[in-house]
Amino acid sequence: MDDKSSAGDATHLDRVPIGDLNLSDGENVDRESLSHQHKRLLRQVDRRLLPLCAFLYLLNYLDRSNIGNAKLLNFETGDSMEQKVGMSATDFSLTLSLFAVAYCVFEIPSNWFLKRYARPSYWLGALLLCWGSLTLGFSGVKNLPTVIVLRFLIGVFEAGFFPGMVYLITFWYRKEERSVRIAFITATATLAGAFGGCIAYGAGFLNRKGGLEGFRWLFIIEGAVTVLITPVVFFYLPDYPWTARWLTPSVRRFAVERLEEQDGGFSRDSATRNEILATLCSPRMVAHYSAYFTNSIVMSSLTYFSPTIVQGLGYTSVQAQLMTVPPWAVGYVVSMGLAWSADHFNARGLHVFASGILAGVGFLVSSLLAADSYRERYGCLILISCGAFPSAAPLTAWVTCNVPSRRTIGLATAMNNSTVGIASIVALWIWRPSEVTQGYPTGNIVCAVSGFSTSILALGLYLFYRRQNRKSTDGQVFAL
Repeated sequence: MDDKSSAGDATHLDRVPIGDLNLSDGENVDRESLSHQHKRLLRQVDRRLLPLCAFLYLLNYLDRSNIGNAKLLNFETGDSMEQKVGMSATDFSLTLSLFAVAYCVFEIPSNWFLKRYARPSYWLGALLLCWGSLTLGFSGVKNLPTVIVLRFLIGVFEAGFFPGMVYLITFWYRKEERSVRIAFITATATLAGAFGGCIAYGAGFLNRKGGLEGFRWLFIIEGAVTVLITPVVFFYLPDYPWTARWLTPSVRRFAVERLEEQDGGFSRDSATRNEILATLCSPRMVAHYSAYFTNSIVMSSLTYFSPTIVQGLGYTSVQAQLMTVPPWAVGYVVSMGLAWSADHFNARGLHVFASGILAGVGFLVSSLLAADSYRERYGCLILISCGAFPSAAPLTAWVTCNVPSRRTIGLATAMNNSTVGIASIVALWIWRPSEVTQGYPTGNIVCAVSGFSTSILALGLYLFYRRQNRKSTDGQVFAL
């Protein structure tokens, strides 16, 4: 069986019949070395899946956040995107709001199509190619309508990418293995912030080279890399365990069996009406989505306004690009450590509670400091990065672990991530240019409340699930 066999080969598969794997004699899984089998499989899957997915998410975040860098790049020479296109602060917020609307609306349809009709490598590759091409197109923008249309379309194609990758993770990993893997992928968002600042810093020195402004070079560089990586996704990204030719038949069998033990894995079966309603509307799932929403307000603020916030600390536009790097880099290290710990101790709620407190305190202190307390407020920005970004992976994995039915895992991940679009709209309107001399009090207060809200919701879910597990009589166990 080839890893790239047609998606139609799996359309009949719900729980893959073990006998269909045609094991040869002597290839039975050694049950006495189960722990060794798990570790061997995880090493193989990790090497094949995680580096590529992490790099793709890095590109995804770069292409999502580069407009924030382009907005101010070479502002002092009159060559920023804002100046060349004739954008006001309101126009910029409107443009990103429409992107956020597209991002929110197209999440669920994209994951539905992935579940029903496409295989991950082809669908994710197609999304990558489309938004990469549109990013290249941004290098030629001349007016505001073009910026708005291109940005909206980028939102359409980026919408399904991250939930699609999370859905792919559920095909390969058990519940207790997901947080750290998702963190390995999502933590590259912090690296994207660091790399994005470095790339923008370099693009600033290309200003007017070849007759192009620095922001146009920024879009060309990042868009070209995204487009060029597409063939690798098509031909190398693994789809399902039972089609992975790079695994031996016995290992393929074990990969499927271990997911079946948790009633997990891939399914093209349609969910029942009750399963859909429980996934969308049950109080505990709404609490999950709400926690991700409030955390995403903070993340979106950092994604789109880090250069603006840092410039408000007294740096020039080019220096501001470079000074965004340390907070994101520190956030990456903390994200990986927290995600590993959350999985290891099966305590995602407690870890999110702690990191949410850090983000809330960082913004609260920043709001209380004088606008010209640059060093102290920059320290708060680093503290915020250690709180907001590390929460993302445990929150995402937590949803996939506690979804009402495995047939709605795709719906739950899409629904969870769609809150990013709504959160982005909130973030876009709280960092007001008129408040720059005051240190952005509205943005700081709203983000402080969001950080503390994430903590409260996470702690509430943790306590609820712990109580349910103690009362359980049917064998159902919720991930904490």
